[in-house]
Amino acid sequence: MTIKGNSRRGLTGTTLGFFFGFAAVALYGPTAVRFKEAMDLTPALLGLLIAIPALSGSLLRIPFGAWVDTTGGKRPFFILLLLSVIGLGGVTLLLLISYPDGMRGLYGLVLFFGFLSGCGIATFSVGIGQTSYWFPRNRQGIALGTFAGLGNLAPGIFSLILPVFLTYYGFISAYFAWFLFLLTGTILYGLIGVNAPYFQYRKEGLPDEQARTRSLEKGQELFPSGSVKDSLLNSAKVSNTWTLVALYFTTFGGFIALTAWFPTYWIEFQQFTPVKAGLLTAVFSILASSIRVAGGRIADRFGGEKVALFSMTAILFAASGLLYASDIAFSIGLVILLAAGMGIANAAVFKLVPVYVPKSVGGAAGWVGGLGAFGGFALPPIMGAIAGRYGEIGYARGFLVFVLLAALNLLIIYFLLNKRKKGEIAAGAFAQ
Repeated sequence: MTIKGNSRRGLTGTTLGFFFGFAAVALYGPTAVRFKEAMDLTPALLGLLIAIPALSGSLLRIPFGAWVDTTGGKRPFFILLLLSVIGLGGVTLLLLISYPDGMRGLYGLVLFFGFLSGCGIATFSVGIGQTSYWFPRNRQGIALGTFAGLGNLAPGIFSLILPVFLTYYGFISAYFAWFLFLLTGTILYGLIGVNAPYFQYRKEGLPDEQARTRSLEKGQELFPSGSVKDSLLNSAKVSNTWTLVALYFTTFGGFIALTAWFPTYWIEFQQFTPVKAGLLTAVFSILASSIRVAGGRIADRFGGEKVALFSMTAILFAASGLLYASDIAFSIGLVILLAAGMGIANAAVFKLVPVYVPKSVGGAAGWVGGLGAFGGFALPPIMGAIAGRYGEIGYARGFLVFVLLAALNLLIIYFLLNKRKKGEIAAGAFAQ
């Protein structure tokens, strides 16, 4: 049989799909103030609304990421995009019917549709597995950095465009436009997305060994072992899977949380206009995403742990400064440093996934991507609660969460480095 596509097409499909998958969640942060006014929400409830897409976008990464190891990534990826289309379509219809006067009492329904909308983010762990199986080990860093970096550009670009769109076309029109965008992206992924050779051969009925032999001839180096359950259990037995989860909770979970939270921070604490707040949020999100591509190259060269160590130090410094920064220029500089630290650290963490867990990449990507991204759900309500307790200054004090997380992660990386020196971690964990 003839293999459909190649590694370039495989990477293009997953990157485009992940980019479009962010369409729904990117709306919630910049438009949160509209829901707050229409439903009279407290800061804590507002934080929960901003974060709810990250709940499904994180937890669903676990089973769907593991699913890749049995059938390849196309089917689970496409299903997640469809669920996101349903969620964003539901919110759009609700706004058309009820906004603004009829929104009171509909908070639970908005949360439900927000939960479905976040399914598009869960495509990340699927894309990690799908991309990993297409590329050899020595190109994992750049391939995964490109997938995650370019895909993650979506929230920043949307944060830049959305405030302008809202100004000229209105709140409800924005949701309808983003719904059409997501629907278009889902169709495109269905046409472009393609599984790695092994999964194509298996789908055609070839025995496992024969499929592996032919796939090796096509350049595929990584292969799954076992069912979805096996993939999750096997990866869960690797202790460093949980180390990567802890690191990713801060970096990618923090990235999602802050992309949703920064519009509120800039408006409520710095008194910026929505357009200016959207611009600065876009700076953070685009930088954190685009630098991830370079971060993948750096991790390929110097190793994931070492790169994560320096990146986490930058996160600690930036978050500490934002606790007390009131000067606008200084705050913007710290946010830029925070974005760079998170973006490079994200690339470093996922460089290590196929190294540590080569036989269950999908399962490991599910755990790391899922529980790590859970930070995007857990952190905004905490920051909102701090703001609710301390008032305006609380929007700055909320960064204490990242100070504590970064300090904890530095300790984790330090112990990993000590294990490495003692020979308890394979050399391949540092560099290929």
